[in-house]
Amino acid sequence: MRGKAELKFIGTVEKAGEEEAEVRIFPEFCRGLKGIEGFSHLILLYWMHMRDNAEERSVLQVFPRGSLGKVKVGVFACRSPSRPNPIGLCVVKLLKVENCALTVEGLDAYEGSPIIDIKPYIQRRDSVPKTYAPEWISR
Repeated sequence: MRGKAELKFIGTVEKAGEEEAEVRIFPEFCRGLKGIEGFSHLILLYWMHMRDNAEERSVLQVFPRGSLGKVKVGVFACRSPSRPNPIGLCVVKLLKVENCALTVEGLDAYEGSPIIDIKPYIQRRDSVPKTYAPEWISR
């Protein structure tokens, strides 16, 4: 299936920072937060708006951070922010829920980044034992 899809942003990063960040959910989606406070961690999907241009969306190969410029890989083999659809994914620790705002730790998005979705981190589903990765990723 090729074509257009509709994407609705549900909120925005109001305060960025890996130690503590604030995510504001738009009022029309606030009811969707019910029960979220029972989870220690969340998966946040966000739009990397600073990379949303034709040049960045056309990048298909990069020298990823951590490879020391020695290994060129496809964007689907790394976490480069330059990619056809600039979607970011981050597992964060939930510190506080207040009204339509989430205070989280470990968010790598910038201030103003639109939030696409929130999913609870469920250890038995989201933690995969016995995984492996290429050597360049550990340098």
